[in-house]
Formats: sequence, C-alpha cells, structure tokens
Amino acid sequence: MIKLKKILFLFLLAGLTQTLAGQNNTNSPYTRFGFGNISDDNSGEQRAMGGVSLGSRAKTAINFSNPASYSAVDSMTFMFDVAVSGLNSFFKSGEQSANKFTANLEYLTLQIPLFKSMGLSAGVIPYSFAGYNYFTTENKCYFSDSIAEKQTFSGSGGISQVYGGLSYTFFKHVALGVNAYYMFGSAVNERTLTFSGNADGYYPSYQKDSLTVNSLRLRYGLQTFFTVNKIHDFSLGFIYETKMKLNARYSERTGSVKSDATPFEERFKKFETPQIFGAGLNYTYNNQLVVGFDYNLQQWAAANFMGKTDTLANRSRFALGADFIPNPRGRSYFAHVNYRVGLNMSNPYYKIEGYQLPKNFGVTFGMGFPLKSFGTVVNASFEYGKIGSSSLLSEDYFKITINAAFKETWFFKRKL
Repeated sequence: MIKLKKILFLFLLAGLTQTLAGQNNTNSPYTRFGFGNISDDNSGEQRAMGGVSLGSRAKTAINFSNPASYSAVDSMTFMFDVAVSGLNSFFKSGEQSANKFTANLEYLTLQIPLFKSMGLSAGVIPYSFAGYNYFTTENKCYFSDSIAEKQTFSGSGGISQVYGGLSYTFFKHVALGVNAYYMFGSAVNERTLTFSGNADGYYPSYQKDSLTVNSLRLRYGLQTFFTVNKIHDFSLGFIYETKMKLNARYSERTGSVKSDATPFEERFKKFETPQIFGAGLNYTYNNQLVVGFDYNLQQWAAANFMGKTDTLANRSRFALGADFIPNPRGRSYFAHVNYRVGLNMSNPYYKIEGYQLPKNFGVTFGMGFPLKSFGTVVNASFEYGKIGSSSLLSEDYFKITINAAFKETWFFKRKL
C-alpha cells in the first residue's frame, strides 16, 4: 500500500509541476511592472498568520521560506503539502470599476528526514505572476485633427521555480540550511494603439515583448531555538540571498498595419535578483499558542532590470501573526482545531513615474482541521488586502487558500 502511494505521488508531482508552470494567479494591472507580482514564500497555514514564517520550526508543517527548518522533521515521517487558491479583485479608478476572479494551483512541496538531525525538502513554488488586460482612451488634437487614441495593454505568464533544500542541526540548538532554486517560465506583454474620429492617415500599431527565464539562485537559512521551563519555546530565524545574475532572454516585436511587423529581435538586457535579508522570531507557549513576527528586505533598487539599476525600489515587508489550539490534549474535535490571525504590510518594489504609491497591506485569518484517520490537516486561510492608490488605481482583493498537509510514517522496520 505504501509503495502504491509513493508511485501515485510521484506521478502527481510530475503532472502538477507542468500545471503550476502555466499558472496565472492575477488580473492586476500592477503586474505590468517589473517581473510582475512577486510571490511571498509562505505555506497555507503561514498565510493565515499574515505570512509569519522565518522563525517557524514546526514538526508537522513544511516551512519552505527558511531552509534551516527542514531538520525539525520527525526521523520517521514523510510529509507533503499541496495548495490551491481563489482570488477575487475589485478595481476602481475614478468612476470606473471592475471585478476579476482567478483560481489556481499554488504550490506542491514535500519533506523527508535523511539522517538524524538532517532533513530534505523539495517542491514547485511560484516566483512571480503577470496577468492583466485593460485599456485607456484619450482625445488629442494633431494639426487641427481631433483624434481619439485607445491604448490596450495585456500580459500573461510568470516565473515558477523548482527548489531542493537541506538542513542540519548542530549542538541541539542551531540549524543551518540552504535552498537551491531552478527558475523557469516567461512573461509576455503586449500594447496596441488604435485611432478613431478624423483618423485618416493614422495607422494602428502594436508592440509585443517577451522575457524568458532559465536560471539558478540560492537561499541560506539559520535558526536558533531553545526552551525555558519546558513550556516556553523560542525560535529565531534568518535568511539571506546574495544578488545574482538572472539568465534571461528578452525579445521584442513592433509593427503597424502600414508596414510589416519586425521579427522578434533578441536584445541583450541584464537582469538580476536582489540581495535579500530576513529575520523572524516565534514564541510558543505550552504547545498551544504561537506568536510570531517577520521582517524581510529585498534590495531591488541595486538590482539590474532591463540593463539599469534604480528602476525598481527596495521592498520591505512586516508580518505579525498568531496560532492558537484550544486544548492539544482535549477529547473534543474542536479542541484540536488551529485558529489563526495575522496582518502584513509592504511597499511596492516597482516605480510608476509621477505617482507615489502607498504601502500594501493585508489582514488574514484561518483555521486548520485535523483528519486524524488520514494523517492529514486541511488548512483554510483568508486574506483581505489593498494595493495601489485612489489617485491612480486602487485594488481591493479577497484571497482564499486551501492546502492539505499529509503526514505519514514511512521510515521504520515492520516486525513480524
């Protein structure tokens, strides 16, 4: 039975890897800028806590945000986690408004012990999403001709990543880890310009560009942890990524109805991933209450994008969250249900000329439902957030993530 489950899981992983690579988890016009919407590396239960993750060292969940956490896995336990999401966004600009909904596979991860004090994790997770379709109109006067210009913008795609990571615990209170990521995927942006009114002699034109990524990067993690009076657990976590060159191809095509379209022209553009620092603190009381805080800094301003630096902005992110179990030793089912709340705040990493964008924020809550007979916990997280500015475009969104975390004892010798 266990061998059959292993085989089925490997087929599922192979199939979902390809599915995840083609996901498009947004309809936001703001994904037109930079690499699109950069995804925060959080599991479903961490999202319900506002995204708190760097100090988390739970034995029952996979924390792929901090690779130092993998050595916390039980020595006889195999775990895997799969998540789906639904995103409903409401956009408003002046008197115009729109509502968009998308649903996608989010991630798939696994974690196993290798040796005593050493754990391994691997999976497929998103790096960025791009998806939008909108237009603007403007009346202009050229040589006494009144012309109505319509610009249409659309984009799709994104970058996915396969990761593998190792962690080892030293001296019972310190763990080190590293993740290696293979980033792949492409994002396509299109823009068309059309005219109406007294538009004789004015011809529609378009531009299409594509960014394709096949690249590697590394993340390093550290956690230190200790217990006071048997009921107070503290865990402090750190992550670091150095700025790295991104292996990417950029191509562009332009044309109009009056002239033939230019062929796709590959242009050398330098792209880099930013230097990243992160720190988080988790406190656990009596295996019943967890409170955590995270801070993350991504130095995009110093990273090359399209061959230039300072075209993007540094991104800081704060997260605060809590997880509560009424009674881990209780007899009723709801005494074992996790109740989670959190909030986060961050600033955009892209710049829009002429506009000062406010900070993005999100408020979260969620629940975790154990299915003991199946060794599974089903987590539901809900997030309300706000992006953008009322002077440009405001985006209010509601996101729900459902993930199933499977835990099974595989690594033991059966006795006859």
